[in-house]
Amino acid sequence: MALLIAGIVLFIATHLVRPFAPGLRAAGIARLGRPGWMALHGIVSLASLAMMAFGFAEARQTGGMLYYPPAFLAHIALTLMLIASICLATAFFPAGHIRAKLKFPALVAVKIWALAHLLANGETYSVLLFVAILAWAVVLRISLKKRLASGELSLPVFVSARYDLAAIVAGLVVYGLVVWKLHEWLIGVSPLP
Repeated sequence: MALLIAGIVLFIATHLVRPFAPGLRAAGIARLGRPGWMALHGIVSLASLAMMAFGFAEARQTGGMLYYPPAFLAHIALTLMLIASICLATAFFPAGHIRAKLKFPALVAVKIWALAHLLANGETYSVLLFVAILAWAVVLRISLKKRLASGELSLPVFVSARYDLAAIVAGLVVYGLVVWKLHEWLIGVSPLP
């Protein structure tokens, strides 16, 4: 479980540098240049994800249960994951109605993903991971809201509703692939109840 915790801490620290340690970010960019800083940030992010993945797999061998979710929550989780898949896909297209309403669709997708997995998983290591990621997403959203209010950040402008349709189709394809086989191949567990 130590590797999982270390991965979570590294991931959260890396992804909260901008709102909570802007001086560190500015110093890093001044020293390494923007491309160098982005490369370092990317490498550390990938390392933290690898630590979480291996730590999660390791914790599966010894982890216990905090709670036993009722079977119907698996169906709710699957429905939430459909919504999360569409939200995530929306982040990769120019702004349609969905992206304009959600403002930060990838972050919404992460929050829904974490909540869905908390509903369907009661293992100690699962709860630790999904609560940490959900908390990080909430803190980041608050930070982004402040940056919007200060004018430091702007939202994409609505372009066309056709991007909503494209995002829905892409989200459905991703969701179908994950439910069909990808989740089982990558995580080792079928998402189907």
